[in-house]
Amino acid sequence: MSMFCFQCQETVGNAGCTVRGVCGKSEGLAHEQDLLVWASMGLAAKAVAAKAGGQKVPGDTAAYVIESLFTTITNANFDDAAILKRVKATIVRTAALAVGQGVALPESALWTNTTDSALEAQGPRVGTLTESDENIRSLTSLALFGLKGLAAYLHHASALDVVDAKLDATFLEYLGILAAPPRDVGELTNLVLAVGAAGVEAMALLDGANTGAYGNPEITAVNLEAKKRPGILVSGHDLRDLEDLLDQTKDAGIDVYTHSEMLPANSYPKFKAYPHLVGNYGSSWWHQKEDFEAFGGPILMTTNCIVPPSEKSTYKAKLFTTGAAGYPGATHIADRPAGKRGSGSRKDFSALIALAKTCPAPLPLDKGTVTGGFAHAQVLALADKIIAAVQTGALRKFVVMAGCDGRMKGREYYTDFAKALPHDTVILTAGCAKYRYNKLSLGDIGGIPRVLDAGQCNDSYSLVKVALALKDAFKLDDINALPIVYNIAWYEQKAVIVLLALLSLGVKNIHLGPTLPAFLSPAVVDVLVKNFGVAGIGTVEDDIRALVG
Repeated sequence: MSMFCFQCQETVGNAGCTVRGVCGKSEGLAHEQDLLVWASMGLAAKAVAAKAGGQKVPGDTAAYVIESLFTTITNANFDDAAILKRVKATIVRTAALAVGQGVALPESALWTNTTDSALEAQGPRVGTLTESDENIRSLTSLALFGLKGLAAYLHHASALDVVDAKLDATFLEYLGILAAPPRDVGELTNLVLAVGAAGVEAMALLDGANTGAYGNPEITAVNLEAKKRPGILVSGHDLRDLEDLLDQTKDAGIDVYTHSEMLPANSYPKFKAYPHLVGNYGSSWWHQKEDFEAFGGPILMTTNCIVPPSEKSTYKAKLFTTGAAGYPGATHIADRPAGKRGSGSRKDFSALIALAKTCPAPLPLDKGTVTGGFAHAQVLALADKIIAAVQTGALRKFVVMAGCDGRMKGREYYTDFAKALPHDTVILTAGCAKYRYNKLSLGDIGGIPRVLDAGQCNDSYSLVKVALALKDAFKLDDINALPIVYNIAWYEQKAVIVLLALLSLGVKNIHLGPTLPAFLSPAVVDVLVKNFGVAGIGTVEDDIRALVG
């Protein structure tokens, strides 16, 4: 075993990647990412201790740690040199903090050696399997992966100048605890639920940041057809990156397309004001090799969801990364200069624009449109229709099918499940899981479309907001008494924080697939089953019978 990673759904044998990651990361990169997580825990623990002792802590510490953790999310950053550089910078930051005498600190907060040889030797010593108790390992992993998802939400909000100092402090506190985690299963279980509660707050924060900057999403038929001009394709999740690019391409004679999780950007009023944002190109993240090859122009990866290009790919030289994303050989666009949004502080995308002007127009991939924009404001605008449809029996159940897409053949289940749902049900979705069914002709119920797409996985808060609003509208005391059921697909760590957020709100009987996470030990699964009714998926017929009746 040269490495060990089990943080994503596609991990080998649903047990763990031990030679090379299914995502494409090498043994060396896996150890460097483990080191970055370990060093970040140390920085968080020491920062919390320093602040408690009245010592000065740099104001950007939380933002720095948040971005570091985001960098280690599945498919975000494959750049060994960039990760190692960040490990060393984290160690230097930690060493610079002062704490009072007699304060006990974990090894990760005391480590000062930044030589390549020392870090190379330390990498294999700080990974997941250093914890021998499988239940402690399971719960600490569940908390850590939830914090990685939380980091993504906080990072996106901060890009739009929206920061909650209390939530940042909570993030550092929880990550610092994992530097030397409790040995008590009960304490760790409480920590996991506390991470979920922080996730609800972060979702609300990001929702406010997005809608404050770009308006409430509107019901929109998004074009799927390729245009005649050269273009730039934007993938990932970061909306401010898209805004910067659109501002710089207004009169460039090129078109801008969204890809995968950027599709929902087409529904925001602010982005609809740019006529050269012409629609969405391609499908979910794991189709990108085919999508990017056919596109022909430059591709900007703003966050996670990079699939390593093959050696034969022609688009590799046209691949650009920015923010937490990185890939060896790809041009990395530097962070924007300090300055608030709207102050003229923008990332410099001139290299993409210059390249795009030399490229052909995209090849046709799809036809027609797909409808999105059903975030909470739009869904709640339909509240009277929804309540009437439920009361008359025309609408029996909402089925939450949010989450992630992925390569596993078993994910065909979600297409079949959507097709087989009774006609008196409505699907609520967010995230790239929607690509399994968002082009199906499922009709509507009295003017309510049967697929309501709230947006990115980052927009899962809309589903929470809708549920809580309906709970109030129906005057219910228990969120589980609502006509809402959950059949969620997961892939990476942002889906983990969504799951923990739902659990922290008391939501029960969530079905999770296509497999249960490998990092859940049998005992932890047993707790989730007994206390929350969490279950895996079965056959389409059995699951519809169980969830819908």
